[in-house]
Amino acid sequence: MFKKIFLSMLLLLFAAGSASAQGYGIGTPLEAKKMVELAEAYIKANGEERALQEFKKPNGKFQWRDLYVFAYDLKGVMMAHPNAKLIGRNLYNEPDSKGKLFRKDIVDLANSRGSGWVDYVYDNPMTRQEEAKITYFQKVGDLIIACGAYLP
Repeated sequence: MFKKIFLSMLLLLFAAGSASAQGYGIGTPLEAKKMVELAEAYIKANGEERALQEFKKPNGKFQWRDLYVFAYDLKGVMMAHPNAKLIGRNLYNEPDSKGKLFRKDIVDLANSRGSGWVDYVYDNPMTRQEEAKITYFQKVGDLIIACGAYLP
């Protein structure tokens, strides 16, 4: 009897682990920070151009759950994002719907401190609603690498 219960529990844990590995659910701010750290390591190992190409890939290495890595240059031009319409645009002075210049904050803080957190509101592609979001960013060479998590 114990053996059957143990095997059932093991199968249940395996199934839960598999679902998690496939990226179901909502990412956390700490997971967003970890994504930026992984992106930094990828840039150092593969170079900026290859990394930017990888960051742009739908369902690539740097998109997990509702988290995705994006990158600005040091002036606020979007260099990589899952939404191809944003790439190449200078978003430095574009506010969120509440008027916050969050991209300006990201760029200015990255250039002065190197890394940090900025909160704002943004459309969540999973819920199709505007939600509170917090983004971790880090300056890496001539790029600002970022990843944000929606807040509950």
